[in-house]
Amino acid sequence: MSRENDYLVQMVGISKRFGTVQALKDVDFDVRRQEVMGLVGDNGAGKSTLIKILTGVHTPDSGKIYFEGREVRFSSPKDARDLGIETVYQDLALIPLMSITRNFFLGRELVHKVGPFRIINQRKMDKIAARALREIGVGVRSPEEPVAILSGGERQSVAIGRAMHFGAKLLILDEPTAALSIKESQKVLDYVLEAKERGLSIIFITHNIYHVYSVADRFTILEHGRKVAEFAKGDVSPEDIIEIIRSGHQAATSGNGGRIEQG
Repeated sequence: MSRENDYLVQMVGISKRFGTVQALKDVDFDVRRQEVMGLVGDNGAGKSTLIKILTGVHTPDSGKIYFEGREVRFSSPKDARDLGIETVYQDLALIPLMSITRNFFLGRELVHKVGPFRIINQRKMDKIAARALREIGVGVRSPEEPVAILSGGERQSVAIGRAMHFGAKLLILDEPTAALSIKESQKVLDYVLEAKERGLSIIFITHNIYHVYSVADRFTILEHGRKVAEFAKGDVSPEDIIEIIRSGHQAATSGNGGRIEQG
C-alpha cells in the first residue's frame, strides 16, 4: 500500500451535474508522483469533465481535491497552473502564424526595459526555446519559424516541451497521438516517457488503448460518469481494457443513459 505522500493528486467522491445529466458520480481518481496514469473510456464517459474539474474549468458539485497532500479549490484554470498543473489539449492552444518561440513563451514573454518602454527579449527567448526543446530530443530548424509549418508531432513536442520547461508537476495530455502518423506517435510517446524521467506525473487521455498501454503505469476506466475499474499495467492487457470499455458502453446505451460531452 502506497503512503499518502506518494500521491501527487487525489480526487475523492467527485460529482458533477449539468442540468438533468449526471456527468460524474462519486468518482475517485488519483495520480502518484512520477507516474503515467491512463485515463480511458468511450465518448461521453466523463473524462473531459473530470479533467476540467482538476484544471479549474468546472467546479465540482461535491467531492474534494488534494494536491501534494493538501486540499485545494480551484476557481479558475490559473489557480491550477499556479500549482504546476499544465494541460496540452488536443487543439494544442498554439497560434499557427506565430513563431515557435512566441508560442513557447505565450503569456510568459521575457522583457527588458529600454527607458520607459518594455521590449520583448526575442534573442534570449529564442535561445531558451531551442535549448529546452533540444533537451527533450526535439530539433527545430529555427525557433523563429512559424508553428504552421510544423508537423502534428512537432507541434505536440512544442506544447509538451513548454509545459516541462515552465515547471509543471502534473502534465495532462488530451489525445496527444490523435491524427498522427505511426512514426510521429512514437515520438510523442517518447516525450511522455522523457517527461516522466524528469519527475513529472502525467495523465494520458486517449481512445487509442495500445498507445497509452505502452507508456502508462496504471489505468482508470470511466463509463457513463462513473469509475468502473482501475488497474496496474501488469494486471491487465490492452485487449482486457478494450473489452471493459466495450461492455460498459453496451450496457449504458442499452439503458436510459444520457451523455454530456465527447470524452
